[in-house]
Amino acid sequence: MSESFADLFEESLKRSETRIGEVVTAEVVRIEHNFVVVNAGLKSEAYVPLSEFKSDKGELEVQVGEFVSVAIVAMENGYGDTIVSRDTAKRLASWMALEKSLESGEFVTGTTSGKVKGGLTVLVNGIRAFLPGSLVDTRPTKDLTPYENKTLEFKVIKLDRKRNNVVLSRRAVVEASMGEERAKLMSDPWEGVAVKYPVGAKFSGRVTNITDYGAFVELEPGVEGLVHVSEMSWTKKNVHPGKIVASSQEVEVLILDVDEPKRRISLGLKQAQGNPWEVFMDAHPPGSIVEGEIRNITEFGLFIGITADIDGMVHMSDLSWEQPGEAAMADFQKGQIVKAKVLDVDVEKERISLGIKQLASDPAAEVLDKVRKGDVVTCVVTKIESNGIEVKVDDVLTGFIRRAELARDRDAQRPDKFAVGEKVDAKVTAVDRAARRLALTIKGKEVEEEREQMKEYGSVDSGASLGDILGAAIRRRNQGSDE
Repeated sequence: MSESFADLFEESLKRSETRIGEVVTAEVVRIEHNFVVVNAGLKSEAYVPLSEFKSDKGELEVQVGEFVSVAIVAMENGYGDTIVSRDTAKRLASWMALEKSLESGEFVTGTTSGKVKGGLTVLVNGIRAFLPGSLVDTRPTKDLTPYENKTLEFKVIKLDRKRNNVVLSRRAVVEASMGEERAKLMSDPWEGVAVKYPVGAKFSGRVTNITDYGAFVELEPGVEGLVHVSEMSWTKKNVHPGKIVASSQEVEVLILDVDEPKRRISLGLKQAQGNPWEVFMDAHPPGSIVEGEIRNITEFGLFIGITADIDGMVHMSDLSWEQPGEAAMADFQKGQIVKAKVLDVDVEKERISLGIKQLASDPAAEVLDKVRKGDVVTCVVTKIESNGIEVKVDDVLTGFIRRAELARDRDAQRPDKFAVGEKVDAKVTAVDRAARRLALTIKGKEVEEEREQMKEYGSVDSGASLGDILGAAIRRRNQGSDE
């Protein structure tokens, strides 16, 4: 032989080196536990890890007999095996597609996967690319949260395969779209916009940009309106617009105002959806019973979740007929399911007033119905204070006798001369039905009794002294008791 074995071996190595990195077509000959075995017409069958043929959901995407593209990694691994990779082939194909898109200007589709310093990362056919924040939209966008985990179109503006660097632009896609639409317009789209979009009418539009102060909605090419953050939602207050709508989302809006000369349209998103407080009031007018979970307990009362988005408030004064507000609140806890009566619905202020004590009749109502100003009632002393005494009438109605009304004589106007549990008779001077309280006087009762006694037993003008009159009244009273 003219050629030595060494020469043939060296020539073989050279041929192998030229093929490493090439993408070839291979047939799937069998599927084993951890490998897919393929035949690429090389020295031997190749074993490819099973994971390279699985989808993102972990499902196997290949069958025996199918042909797949693989990249040659090594012709010989020292054990006689040829090493190929499907992932490498797919990655090479992705790079070639990106290079083609960069040259042609065609758009690519990718999915944003998360925020990084200065922008977002985007996966394009398995290749990680970078989307600068300044190239997300045509308007400056500070908050990139609404653009996370979105599948969008992009333009490749920079590519360096050696450094594994790909830079994309979404702004170029938006500008191209706007340019195409403008080219189609034969006249100014804002001309006659006030007639085309009358105040109070509903229209569908596409969210084009989201800012801290609201969201821009395109009604037609070249015509956008602003949904201010205050008009985004009836129930979600102090929430970033990006938490309510998403970029490119189709939404229904209500025309609130049109300023054609300034090319401004004010839109309402919440107004197009209906006021939930109006809906609630129609379904649950004052006097109806509702049930819900206690979502919050404050120093003023309980907040009860009536619907997913609406809370009603039970003021502490509306918790119990018998207990003071603070004491009654101790009987409730967060997460508890309670029933309540609707007391009032204020649609403009977006407030619902509820009452729990109103589920039962007022135990003091019967007493209030029969007590009148000027009546004398028997009370039981329940509390002694420096400025008077607190009493109960029929165990349900609270009354108060001020210090100056405790006795006719000034020296006897002392709260400490009374004892808790003691019964006293007093005259009603005022009835406060709303507060369920009585204003009472012992002094007034004594004065009236003296006046009546003077009428019955004589007067000072008749020649009898006040002492004689009172003495006669006392003697007559004693005689009556003896009988």
